[in-house]
Amino acid sequence: MDATKRKRIWGWFFFDWASQPFNTLLLTFIFAPYVKELMGDGSAAQAAWGYGIGGAGLVIALLAPVLGALADTSGQRMRFIWLFSLMYVLGSAALWFAAPGDFNLVLILLAFAIGLIGMEFATIFTNSMLPDLGSPQEIGRISGNGWAFGYCGGLVALVLMLAFFAESAETGRTMLGLAPPFGLDGEAREGTRFVGPLTALWYVVFMIPFFAWVRDPKPTARHPGALRRALHDLGRTLRRLPQTPSLFAYLASSMFYRDALNGMYVFGGIYAAGVLGWSVVDVGIFGILAIISGALFAWLGGKWDERFGPRPVITAAILALTCAAVSTVLVSRQSIYGVALAEGSALPDIAFYVIGAVIGAAGGVIQSASRTMMVRQANPARMTEAFGLYALAGKATSFLAPLLIGVTTQITGSQQLGVTPLIGLFLIGLLLLRWVKPEGDRAAWSDIRSA
Repeated sequence: MDATKRKRIWGWFFFDWASQPFNTLLLTFIFAPYVKELMGDGSAAQAAWGYGIGGAGLVIALLAPVLGALADTSGQRMRFIWLFSLMYVLGSAALWFAAPGDFNLVLILLAFAIGLIGMEFATIFTNSMLPDLGSPQEIGRISGNGWAFGYCGGLVALVLMLAFFAESAETGRTMLGLAPPFGLDGEAREGTRFVGPLTALWYVVFMIPFFAWVRDPKPTARHPGALRRALHDLGRTLRRLPQTPSLFAYLASSMFYRDALNGMYVFGGIYAAGVLGWSVVDVGIFGILAIISGALFAWLGGKWDERFGPRPVITAAILALTCAAVSTVLVSRQSIYGVALAEGSALPDIAFYVIGAVIGAAGGVIQSASRTMMVRQANPARMTEAFGLYALAGKATSFLAPLLIGVTTQITGSQQLGVTPLIGLFLIGLLLLRWVKPEGDRAAWSDIRSA
């Protein structure tokens, strides 16, 4: 491999490294349980979190395929990445204003949604660059290495946050027993609130290699009427989906299983805080274990993908995640799998650590394999549009899991029963995967190109 190609691949890896802390620190392990602390009531916090994430998902679902088609038509992927990176940074940094006793929940959720939309839209365009980085035989390994590298970035950011910034509400000290640095006021939870600015700063610094080393191979010339042409091409692609049944089935399958997985990530921290009574620091330690597991298995998953192909890898990961979802519902302070526990038993904590490791491992594997499966299913001439559709599939029902969890939690008044919709979503995704061909609709794409 020549040096230029190696630098381009490493630059592409750095997007995963730079953006992963949004998922790790904000979505799951630091900011989400902090929201529960701010609101006090775990069920109310889980419901509000569900509605906020669901609203952002609806915006992403509506705009993602249009943006992908526009990028393919105008050849301006890097410009879009710059724009959505700005949204990521501004939305993340604004979470600093979530002060105890003096915060506007709607504005905080809006800022979070802006950052989330920026991250998801930037990911569409960086994912669409994957086919340019290697041969069809290499991209599974490249994708797995990228996810593993991203998990490592999330791990380093989480350890940094826990060791030096995220203070306990009781002691005002971090996991290492330190006061937050830079004069941050522990009583005002400024150390924990720093998670927003830290996530933004992390992204700014570590996107430098991406912008320095990655070049868009498409022409950057402007095309008159690019938006109109993009919408026309997108409409034609959607009308032709029935002619590509494998792609159609894969988009539908991934729509459900990725939605369920995102539900696990989004609600894992807030669930542990409410059901098990974990603090932000406790959830962070849980996150370290899950991330290490995710990084290791994302790397292994890339190798399995290269050897067996992405479909069997995805199938095995869905089965593991379904078991984890069932186990999550059956673990509480009072019992495990229906067996009553003595007061103060540590078994629920141990069980949830194991569940977290499984979720991290299977989640790392399935996200990497799903990315390479999309490359196999997509029209090579419309790759960014295809990843826009992939984002649509991931976000068309992305409001479904959060809203189902929010509504179910509100109706039952139970965080445990509130997450049961995830089990059904995983099973639907597994069923639809039966109609996905390992190599996609190659003959159909040839016919469509010649038509």
